[in-house]
Amino acid sequence: MLRNAFKMKLKPGCVEEYKKRHDEIWPELAKAHSDAGIFDYSIFFDEETETLFGFQKLTDENTAGDLPNLEIVRKWWDYNADIMETHPNNMPTFKPLHEVFHMD
Repeated sequence: MLRNAFKMKLKPGCVEEYKKRHDEIWPELAKAHSDAGIFDYSIFFDEETETLFGFQKLTDENTAGDLPNLEIVRKWWDYNADIMETHPNNMPTFKPLHEVFHMD
């Protein structure tokens, strides 16, 4: 099992809309993530900086790197581009975070 953490930036005043959209996540998008070996996936929000912090666990055989090639993922990016900082193709900008401590 692998642990993956990253941060993304939300546009000001968009946290409620972001939460609403994720509360109503498309079943086919959730399935794509599960099929790619992603599980125990959480996103947290830092109100001071408008920063999202994502954490997920991945199977050793995961195919998470292939998700950007899926149409459903690109549709999700397009759907959320108005509330997040993104690249020109609407992929959210994210910064990987490196683990410095872990305790089971």
